[in-house]
Amino acid sequence: MITIALHITLAMVMIAALLNVYRLIRGPDAPDRVLALDTLYINAIALIILLGITLGTRLYLESALLIAVMGFVGTVAMAKYLKRGSVIE
Repeated sequence: MITIALHITLAMVMIAALLNVYRLIRGPDAPDRVLALDTLYINAIALIILLGITLGTRLYLESALLIAVMGFVGTVAMAKYLKRGSVIE
């Protein structure tokens, strides 16, 4: 039963990631693209954690944490660039 739920959840998160890629490419302006990229990071983290649960290993949790940190830093840098025009003052 849990394997069926995992497979359904994996499919749904993959569809959400594809929709985020569409919004990233098609976004009307830069803030929408930054938001789509941030949501894509979250979907990537969810996919990695679900894959780790499916395979029964804890190794994928560390990579999900690294992606979370990089996603946060990237989102902050892009938001600062859009607001001020430069990242480093």
